[in-house]
Amino acid sequence: MSTTSLPQGFEALEPFVEFWGGDTMADRARARDESDAASRQAFYDVAKPLVPQALEHLDQKSLDSLDEAEQRLLKVALSFGHVAMAVELQREEEPNHARWRHFMRITTSPTDMARS
Repeated sequence: MSTTSLPQGFEALEPFVEFWGGDTMADRARARDESDAASRQAFYDVAKPLVPQALEHLDQKSLDSLDEAEQRLLKVALSFGHVAMAVELQREEEPNHARWRHFMRITTSPTDMARS
């Protein structure tokens, strides 16, 4: 029995799946807003070297043929984009930017529309 909900080779990301593996872009943005600097940095440090491998793995299939573990991996990889923005670009200004993001609430994304 598997001890991870992710494909083999991505076990290091397992502790981040529940918080960072939101189903929608809005869920992932909300996770960024609700996170603190330490949790973003911890996720970033583990995910940064694995995301290129994850994308290479996921690129081997079409989106509609990803199994559940691969779908979770995709969601975590998509969250990395949110976190990388905060860690690499916003840095100590992230709390100020987060305050203004509440006025620009994400309700749907192109991916959400494609699932309809």
